[in-house]
Amino acid sequence: MQTRYSELLLKTIARIAPGTELREGLERILRGRTGALIVLGSDKTVTSISSGGFSIDTEFSATRLRELAKMDGAIICNREGTRLLHAAVQLSPDTSIDTNESGTRHRTAERVAIQTGFPVISVSASMSVISVYVDGTRYTVESTQYLMSRANQAIQTLESYTRRLSTVLTELSSMEIESTVTITNVALTLQRMEMVRRIIAEVSHYVLELGVNGRLVSLQLEELRNPESSTSDIILRDYLPDANELTIAAAQQALENLDDMDIVDLKTVARVVGFDDIDMEAPLHPRGYRLLDGIPTMPRAITERMVERFGSLQALMAASLEDLRAVEGVGEQRARTIRESLSRMAESSLEKFLY
Repeated sequence: MQTRYSELLLKTIARIAPGTELREGLERILRGRTGALIVLGSDKTVTSISSGGFSIDTEFSATRLRELAKMDGAIICNREGTRLLHAAVQLSPDTSIDTNESGTRHRTAERVAIQTGFPVISVSASMSVISVYVDGTRYTVESTQYLMSRANQAIQTLESYTRRLSTVLTELSSMEIESTVTITNVALTLQRMEMVRRIIAEVSHYVLELGVNGRLVSLQLEELRNPESSTSDIILRDYLPDANELTIAAAQQALENLDDMDIVDLKTVARVVGFDDIDMEAPLHPRGYRLLDGIPTMPRAITERMVERFGSLQALMAASLEDLRAVEGVGEQRARTIRESLSRMAESSLEKFLY
């Protein structure tokens, strides 16, 4: 399952992404094989566990960071990593703070991060690894080459899953029109949507980590993003027995919380989103939100009134122009637009399905 990162960790990853001055400084330290301990933030707590060293309070630069790292002790920067405040500082965090790290520098880094709440970066001289400690989490910074490889693999996977989702949505539209939708069809659609969402989140994280090197991946991601496949909201609104803002939000959260083993089980998907009847072949009838949402310039308020008036997609599609005009806010022109749009969708969907 896609790891959930704290907001502070994501901000820190962005600050040390390739193309930033801080990342250039870290890379120079790695090449120099000197190691470093860098605290991104300073307050009374940091001061209370600090001793020795000297104050510099100067503008940050990669060269200065590299030179300061040659000395023993930690380097203290401001939160944004734009100024170097102190160098050669001896840090003495609370030793009662539990840590699983073995090396002295890493143990200190984790404890300082927990005690102060500031991100702490540890550069290992022996292992040539950059580690970031934030909110009780250790995050290892991977090489650009490794990240590019993983990002390209994820993009290829996203292309494949996006095509599969498009096929599933086309089939669902045809079944909606023919009134043959079952819980299995809806669960499969929700499963595919969630898988696409997870891959998009993974690629987005690679873009963040890659910094300036992630521009091409970012362009590919934007090209593959499909508004129709980005959220399960419209499907849940169409099919949940008791669909409202709270139940839809709860169902979406339940989908996100499923691990990689459970998400492949359609019965589990159906159960967690709120279908009490786990007869997977039980028929379902859409309310019509998704197809109405596909009509250009259709206001959400009008869609709500249409669904409230007709109750189901089948009743909506069978409605005459006079029936449509009877809905508040739907005049002659809009009624014709709705009627013609739904007819075109039905013909197009059936043609694609048969093809």
